[in-house]
Amino acid sequence: MTAAYVEFKPRPELRPWVRLLWCYEDDGPSDVVQRIPPDGCPELIVHMGEPYEEQISDGSFARQPRVIFAGQMTRPLCLRATGPVGCVGLRFEPDGAADWFGASMEMATDRRLGIEDRIVANGSASPESWSDILQDNIAGALRSRGWPLDKNLRADVRRQESGGVSPALSATEQRRTQRLYLRAVGVSPRTLQSIFRFRKVFDHAVGADPGWLATALEAGYFDQPQMARDFRRFLGCTATEWAREQAELARSVASPRPVTADDMGLPAR
Repeated sequence: MTAAYVEFKPRPELRPWVRLLWCYEDDGPSDVVQRIPPDGCPELIVHMGEPYEEQISDGSFARQPRVIFAGQMTRPLCLRATGPVGCVGLRFEPDGAADWFGASMEMATDRRLGIEDRIVANGSASPESWSDILQDNIAGALRSRGWPLDKNLRADVRRQESGGVSPALSATEQRRTQRLYLRAVGVSPRTLQSIFRFRKVFDHAVGADPGWLATALEAGYFDQPQMARDFRRFLGCTATEWAREQAELARSVASPRPVTADDMGLPAR
């Protein structure tokens, strides 16, 4: 089969906490390094095929666990396929995973944590089955513990995502908000807004040479050099290098197709 990426909506009862689910399959991936852009959302990810290798701090590559919890990303994540790829992911809302995680989300920032003690890998499960397994796990935790949403925090997260201006806060309120974000989201409000702005770059970038100045302005940057600094910060490369080199999973997650109410399909195996 050729490479296929698809997104679909979670069950209605999970939507306050879960943004979407996705599946990516590729029977013949290349061995190029894939630079994955941040999107402001933590995820559960299952490797049905061969797990990716992840580049670590010394430049070497280490194999990812088969089932991982991925926290917020504030620095480059570089992956390399080791064989046929098959992934199913559950993408939480930015502030939707802390109660499931059971600890401060800051502990998961820039980390991919093995969680097979909570979700056991089953190599024979299909993408459809894994979608059910992940959603059943979240639904079961909701039934047993209940996760009250902080409506004020959710409203502020939405404001960061839309690029809106936050209200003026006292020094005490700023410290409280900072602590709340680190616990529930994993990064500060300012960092989350930077991640969201960077993610918007890929909504406007089309082709190997999309016109980076216009792309930067449309995403909310003051100028192209400001955007260039975020490419170095979040992806470790220039915009031109990313556009020229990235394909497969990296490009799929950066430029997903829209999710519609009736779009619930998964790629056929």
